[in-house]
Amino acid sequence: MSVRVHSAVGTVVALWQGPLEAVGQEHRVEWTVAEDIAWAVNAWPSASGVSELREDGDRIVCRGQLSLFEDGGAALDVGGTQILFDLADPQLPDGADGSWVVLRAAQDHVTVWPCGV
Repeated sequence: MSVRVHSAVGTVVALWQGPLEAVGQEHRVEWTVAEDIAWAVNAWPSASGVSELREDGDRIVCRGQLSLFEDGGAALDVGGTQILFDLADPQLPDGADGSWVVLRAAQDHVTVWPCGV
């Protein structure tokens, strides 16, 4: 089921993975994006250092600050929420760690999971 998710940095429609009776209520949620970061394919540097979450056609656009991990993973901090990613080819450029990034993911690859339901 798809739901409209409202946050401090934007509003998008995402797939809901909670109980049906919880739809329409306020929740803290965890985000899952089933796409790896592929530089210049679905992720690019951002000129803005302001978090954002919005829709663009059938894509969800996330802008946040990127953190890279030694194990090859990454997190995008979008308005204080950490979204975890794996990295794909092409690899991220030098200096990407700590930079502001725009990521575009297919709407049907973005899922929210309610916390504490």
